Amino acid sequence: MSVPTASGTPFWEKTATVEVKHNPQPVLILKHGQKRVMVKRQRSYNLMLDTACKYFPGIPKDMITLQTNQLDVCGGCYVDITPEVWDDVVDLLNVIEITRATEATLPFSSPLQWTIPPPYNQSAPGPVLKSRPHEITIKVGLPSGEIRSAEISRATQVGKLVADASTILGCSPTNIKAVWGGTILCEDRSIGSYAIEDGDSINLQSGPTSFAKPVIYLHSPADIDVSVKLSLIPEWSLSVIYPVVATDDHKRHLEWNVSTRKDGGLTEHNSGLDVSYLFWEAETNLQAFPRSPSSKPQPADTFNPIYSSLDDTDSIVIPVHKVTVYLDKSLKLLGLHTEARTSFITYWLPSILKHEYIALRFIPQAAYERAASLSISPQPDVVTRVCMLFKGIRKEHLADWANAQMQAEKDVDWWVDVVGVDPARAGDVTLFRVLEWGGMEVLI
Repeated sequence: MSVPTASGTPFWEKTATVEVKHNPQPVLILKHGQKRVMVKRQRSYNLMLDTACKYFPGIPKDMITLQTNQLDVCGGCYVDITPEVWDDVVDLLNVIEITRATEATLPFSSPLQWTIPPPYNQSAPGPVLKSRPHEITIKVGLPSGEIRSAEISRATQVGKLVADASTILGCSPTNIKAVWGGTILCEDRSIGSYAIEDGDSINLQSGPTSFAKPVIYLHSPADIDVSVKLSLIPEWSLSVIYPVVATDDHKRHLEWNVSTRKDGGLTEHNSGLDVSYLFWEAETNLQAFPRSPSSKPQPADTFNPIYSSLDDTDSIVIPVHKVTVYLDKSLKLLGLHTEARTSFITYWLPSILKHEYIALRFIPQAAYERAASLSISPQPDVVTRVCMLFKGIRKEHLADWANAQMQAEKDVDWWVDVVGVDPARAGDVTLFRVLEWGGMEVLI
């Protein structure tokens, strides 16, 4: 439960979903954040704590708590599993959440007087009740999948909830939406203006708001007229394009008609503009496709801008001062020429330098194509599409990225097979070649 300070500010405790099965196996899953470990089912509570400490060394043993909310006796609340009841529940659970009692607080203020809520919005689920306690305890689902408790005043604005959570998450509040019952809450309204009750859950959803600077180069050994069509999945909407051309009503489809030149330049037919490449950006439609904190990571061969993630099995993690050299080597092998590599690195460098460590991965070209289909006529001899996902990693979280750190020590040529490119053909100047690069910072 939430423990308020003397000033009324609550302490938060981390919890998360526990899966329940009724046929116990000799093993069970320990989970903390996105990391899961299969371990032996220990009959001793202390041995279970020792096991948890072994595989989650970032949490001191005296800070570890085992929790569940799925047994009937829990009544839907998140409950510590005490040593006294361990023997009774150990066979009922196949996944145990490893939690850490934390002193991190969200500084929710307690207003001195009740604020009259704004008029009821009919789009919000449920009626607004008139006689309800001013202070309630809610569950707040963080983008990482963790769930924390908070004691909060009904007069608190949604925007303050988001801002306070952003402080702990270390990200901008503009990248977070508060969602309750499938409805995105308005930041200028109070918690009390919705029918949110004690014990309800509010999910804070964050993710990449835009897919930044995909640029398309067309290199042909002869001057030719080319049609370039781009089609996005519904989770995306085009936000910026250059040269500017018409898009469909949903901003998911466009067509450029250009003439290529032997020097790599392009002339766009509609505007007459001479450009070095074609440019587009897209925003994620988070409101139409809200992400739940319990959403499972997508398979490696799937790319969806809303559900995309990085984890210890598919990424590399390196100190920020090593990123530029690593990227230059990787991008060169993936077929990017000098100007493209320079533009790629310098575009993302300001975002990268905000962090201590960076996790990154390149998306398989086939998966990227299914999300952002590129149709070019006449058909190119070779198409190379390089898309990178990255996120900042804090030093205290490196223990969860042991495999990714080892992956960073490997030669970078393994990315060629991951992405599925043909570097030799991509560099053959006698062929009609298309090169696209882009990227996205993942904020979850």
